[in-house]
Amino acid sequence: MVLILGRRLNREDRGVRDSPATKRKVFEMDPKSLSSHEFFDFSSGSSHAESILQIFNEFRDSRLFTDVIICVEGREFPCHRAVLSACSSYFRAMFCNDHRESREMLVEINGIFAEAMDCFLQYVYTGKVKITTENVQYIFETSSLFQISVLRDACAKFLEEQLDPCNCLGIQRFADTHSLKTLFTKCRNFALQTFEDVSQHEEFLELGKDELIDYICSDELVISKEEMVFEAVMRWVYRAVDLRRPVLQELLTHVRLPLLHPNYFVQTVEVEQLIQNSPDCYQLLHEARRYHILGNEMMSPRTRPRRSTGYSEVIVIVGGCERVGGFNLPYTECYDPVTGEWKSLAKLPEFTKSEYAVCALRNDILVSGGRINSRDVWIYNSQLNIWIRVASLNKGRWRHKMAVLLGKVYVVGGYDGQSRLSSVECYDSFSNRWTEVAPLKEAVSSPAVTSCVGKLFVIGGGPDDNTCSDKVQSYDPDTNSWLLRATIPIAKRCITAVSLNNLIYVAGGLTKAIYCYDPVEDYWMHVQNTFSRQENCGMSVCNGKIYILGGRRENGEATDTILCYDPATGIITGVAAMPRPVSYHGCVTIHRYNEKGFKL
Repeated sequence: MVLILGRRLNREDRGVRDSPATKRKVFEMDPKSLSSHEFFDFSSGSSHAESILQIFNEFRDSRLFTDVIICVEGREFPCHRAVLSACSSYFRAMFCNDHRESREMLVEINGIFAEAMDCFLQYVYTGKVKITTENVQYIFETSSLFQISVLRDACAKFLEEQLDPCNCLGIQRFADTHSLKTLFTKCRNFALQTFEDVSQHEEFLELGKDELIDYICSDELVISKEEMVFEAVMRWVYRAVDLRRPVLQELLTHVRLPLLHPNYFVQTVEVEQLIQNSPDCYQLLHEARRYHILGNEMMSPRTRPRRSTGYSEVIVIVGGCERVGGFNLPYTECYDPVTGEWKSLAKLPEFTKSEYAVCALRNDILVSGGRINSRDVWIYNSQLNIWIRVASLNKGRWRHKMAVLLGKVYVVGGYDGQSRLSSVECYDSFSNRWTEVAPLKEAVSSPAVTSCVGKLFVIGGGPDDNTCSDKVQSYDPDTNSWLLRATIPIAKRCITAVSLNNLIYVAGGLTKAIYCYDPVEDYWMHVQNTFSRQENCGMSVCNGKIYILGGRRENGEATDTILCYDPATGIITGVAAMPRPVSYHGCVTIHRYNEKGFKL
């Protein structure tokens, strides 16, 4: 019986004579029961495509309807041009254009393996393929050649899951060759985080020089101690010592030799035969020795601890006050610019004082002054987190400054309640004694003081209550004498200075400017503007950048802003806020151990 779906014809529509078709029984529907849709979209889903592919694969196995033979390494693969062209733009371009291959029955493809072609065709005809550690590279390269991005990405994902200290460097090199940025980054991060294990494997010893430097120069390198980096470098050099000996000095510039344990440095590094026979390395050894004596006064990229060792550079804020005539603050707090975290340290003794002089000696902090004619000096022991009173100054003073030069602390100028002071004292921590040295050429209070290129620099300050100085006074410890250098472009007091990379940077004094002084060439330049005028701000170098913290604005109110100036880029940015507004505070950088350990 045949069903004819449609509207029923009237007798008038049938014509003069009934056709055979019209004599057949018609499936009748009540028009009222018809829905608004007179058709049905049917789909069998993905099963239809899968069954068609399965049939095509069976055709391929039995060589039915195949119209091209792909030859790889002498092995023949009968295929269907239409299937290959549908899956791959490579084959579509080959067969659908007027190329010679579009007319030939046998097409030879070079540069791939027959096994990889077999896996590729399995995927083309079934949508499935088994990726293993043995074939992943060949399948990847074949899918790249034939421009099958889905299969290519699957291989890359599989490689990510196989990362291990013994293979991550090889996979990274593979990713670099094939411009797999995500895989490359994951390999590099994995190697950085497992460096101690990675450096023990064969792949590490086959790294190129630049690849090795990329790892050992990184602040993100995860190690328990810097000695691991030194030992890894020496293993790499000894692997091909005749070829690699000439680059030893270049490699050691990225090892933080100053941060090695002094015993290890003396007993292992200095006696290493390759280093002894390389005069180019002597300067690096000298830097490490000086750091062991001078501590944080010695600054270079090699004196910054890697955070994975548990140590980090932090800025310590000592005392200060919230506003003019307000309460002096007892707080000693440290700020980690990398994490943005603040931590409280032992409170400052006798905190009723204000306008301290503060400096960092090795990894401890000295504080002096704080009131007229005060001779008190305290030292903060960073290892024990306690304050200890040390030898008193010979001359009581206030609004003076302190700086460290060649391992000794210098107290400069100040005010004794009647006049500005030109006297300068020097502290030797080993004998715990203060001794007088040559006086300033001009007595000042509230100057900027810092050490640079082996000399002490006293910049600006107030010779009296009403005037400010633009003089730059330089002290040479070898001759115990002072010289006047090029004047600063502005005459100011209540300014602050730091030194970085043999240059001196000055801010404060209710200016919006940061000035830079080159003590070797003896000239000044304006380098950047801050966002507002301020004085009595804190200033410190941390992680190779200059931080300006707090200070007092033109209206006399303290601020809680933190600015970061990067001399490498010339960019200044606001990075954070302090726990409270503060001015007249001390500000220094030390290395602090994170008791909670390093967090990845």
